[in-house]
Amino acid sequence: MKSHAQVVVIGGGVVGCSVLFHLARHGWTDVVLLERDELTSGSTWHAAGGMHTINGDPNVAKLQKYTISLYKEIEELSGQATGVHVTGGVLLAATEARMDWLRGVVAKGRYLGLDLEEISAKEAAELMPLLDPKQFVGAVRNSEDGHLDPSGVTHAYAKAARKLGAEVERFTKVEDIVRREDGLWRVITNKGEIVAEHVVNAGGLWAREVGRMVGLELPVLAMEHMYLITEDMPEVKAWNDRTGTEIIHAVDFDGELYLRQERGGMLMGTYEKANKPWSEFSTPWNFGHELLEPDIDRIAPSLEVGFRHFPAFQNTGIKQIINGPFTFAPDGNPLVGPVRGLPGFWSACGVMAGFSQGGGVGLALANWMIHGDPGADIWAMDISRYGDWASMRYTNAKVRENYSRRFSIRFPNEELPAGRGLKTTPIYDLLSAKGAQWGVAYGLEVPLWYAPEGVKDEFSWRRSTDFEHVANEVRMVREGVGLSEISSFAKYRVKGQGAEVWLDRMLACKLPKAGRMTLAPMLKEDGKLIGDFSLANLGNGEWFIAGSGIAEQYHMRWFEQHLPADGSVSLEAVGQKLTGLSIAGPKARELLSKVTHADVSADAFKFMDIRKLDIGMAPCLVGRVSYTGDLGYEIWIEPEYQRHVFQVLLDAGEEFSLGLFGSRALNALRLEKNYGSWAREYRPIYGPLEAGLDRFVAYAKDANFIGKAAALSERKDGGKLRLRAFVMDAVDADVIGDEPIWFKDEVRGWVTSGGYAHGAKVSIAMGYVPKEIAEETDGFEIELLGKRHSARMQAAPLFDANQGRMRG
Repeated sequence: MKSHAQVVVIGGGVVGCSVLFHLARHGWTDVVLLERDELTSGSTWHAAGGMHTINGDPNVAKLQKYTISLYKEIEELSGQATGVHVTGGVLLAATEARMDWLRGVVAKGRYLGLDLEEISAKEAAELMPLLDPKQFVGAVRNSEDGHLDPSGVTHAYAKAARKLGAEVERFTKVEDIVRREDGLWRVITNKGEIVAEHVVNAGGLWAREVGRMVGLELPVLAMEHMYLITEDMPEVKAWNDRTGTEIIHAVDFDGELYLRQERGGMLMGTYEKANKPWSEFSTPWNFGHELLEPDIDRIAPSLEVGFRHFPAFQNTGIKQIINGPFTFAPDGNPLVGPVRGLPGFWSACGVMAGFSQGGGVGLALANWMIHGDPGADIWAMDISRYGDWASMRYTNAKVRENYSRRFSIRFPNEELPAGRGLKTTPIYDLLSAKGAQWGVAYGLEVPLWYAPEGVKDEFSWRRSTDFEHVANEVRMVREGVGLSEISSFAKYRVKGQGAEVWLDRMLACKLPKAGRMTLAPMLKEDGKLIGDFSLANLGNGEWFIAGSGIAEQYHMRWFEQHLPADGSVSLEAVGQKLTGLSIAGPKARELLSKVTHADVSADAFKFMDIRKLDIGMAPCLVGRVSYTGDLGYEIWIEPEYQRHVFQVLLDAGEEFSLGLFGSRALNALRLEKNYGSWAREYRPIYGPLEAGLDRFVAYAKDANFIGKAAALSERKDGGKLRLRAFVMDAVDADVIGDEPIWFKDEVRGWVTSGGYAHGAKVSIAMGYVPKEIAEETDGFEIELLGKRHSARMQAAPLFDANQGRMRG
């Protein structure tokens, strides 16, 4: 075994072997994979081997499509058969609500290049003869589903990697990982030590144990997963003989089942409600090519549905029940990328759907390690989407919930109950008493809307019970003044003698003067957006940054990667050490003037000013800015003062009919202003010109900010896309994101977000279209729930287009 390597990959399952192959294919051949036993000894060997392109996140779906397309290449390069069978499949709906969801899947497929088609239940039965069409209301045909040989695929990756110069060491158990003072990693094994620049944790079932070697507690948990294989079925043989093809895959969402042909019989798997974690606290190192004891009673309810939906199963015997562990992250997506605070340590774990996602994970990680960027928008898989709040018990609760809901509908207004109440602000109980309906962002409870007694969300694809109440909140803001809780924003403090120079390089904006704020785009080297913030200069070398709460870990990782080594910059993610309230509306200034002795007149406290002042008896940091696009103020308060400030504002606001508004009203308000948001309109695949943020980029400033050359190039050639807002002819439902935008009977773009703008009383969609049609007004349609709705581009904001109210 070699003593030094550029990269050590830990774990010989399909994901580790994919990472090894992609590194070698990209030219990094001084790489070695360490496997404690034989390749495929964890979850890989007993996997059902299904592959599919469908995913709730379209960017992950693209990587799944890539993964499936890769199998032919690695088979040819390695000479190892992968056993790939592209049979196609049907996705089945037993309810109209599920059919609405499937129509959304078909719509996404239009711009992702996926071959999907809505069909009737009868047509599905003609393609998949074992199902009873009377049990279903419709289906979607997918031509790219299939299955493969898990062992063959894994060995094909490994053999292809070896041919390209990589090495594989089997029966080599990693016992410890230690970072040296020079930043290199000592990987200590039962066969000796390897010093590496990079270490990849692709440990699968043992990913937690590998993480713990470097002081990291990963949010992953293994679950027992069962599928059965039937005896040979005459119906299967008859179909094979008559058509010369295999029976296609089927996913029965409402039955929580997936099915495919297995030799002369069928394989049926289930994600049962009565699920069971495996080895909750630590994974035994001696576990390998073993299976767990089957528990048919646990999956009996799902099998009863399966036998009803697929009657032929009632007449056959069960040959084998496979029960084996698979690892899951809390939301079911992988944990991929560099680990904050551990330079050179990378994660590639929690990949439950390894044969659909393993190739994409390997590609993204190799790109990231070699080029400093994953080459795709993989936010849904990025390990930075979790912070320290994702504890072991939280992970257990969320993984069990996610497993039990694997095939369940997640409605756009549905909030899931597991792991809730973990992080709350000091006024959580006060807001609850006023009817707050809660959501969660980065572990923190956030108020969505305020319900009268006896009213709650009814989950639906269409407008629901919150509609009129959110409308009232919007009207309150636009006509008077509203109060909202904004602690979910990420907050950062930057200090030090090098702070100004560092910020000038990190951010593309012109730095504001003391007492002023600005919108601050942050770019990658390729000129694409990696962040959008508000930046405030507090004077005396102190700076305050506010940004998207869900991206705190993501942005801190980027900030820390670029901090100067001389210690001249102090950076802190403030988190809930600073809570927030916001007041907005035409009477906001009058309210603020009643609760402070400071002069907050229009001339004394201008738009985008920021200052420290007292509200009631509490010291606060107040900025004159509001995401509502109205006259408004953001108030930042240390948590011990939040209850006081909240009550002071409520008391003083009585004469203005002050009320509370939540994030759903805020969404309606920002849509009227064509304001985008992080992770929807602003993502690392869009440039500032494309996203409409170029007016905040200081192209002429002296500082050579990150991404400047690429941003100038985009500005010169015009980029490819433009972010636009559309008023659409919707009836009883509004877009939520990822719907296709049609132009003259052709899909040309996609929706990023939207909703009903209660103030303007119209349905709005924001999304990207090619720059060639970005100045067109008419001819657009947006597909929603299987129907195309006419849409008209709305270039100017519907509210306060001249910004008189916001700036006045």
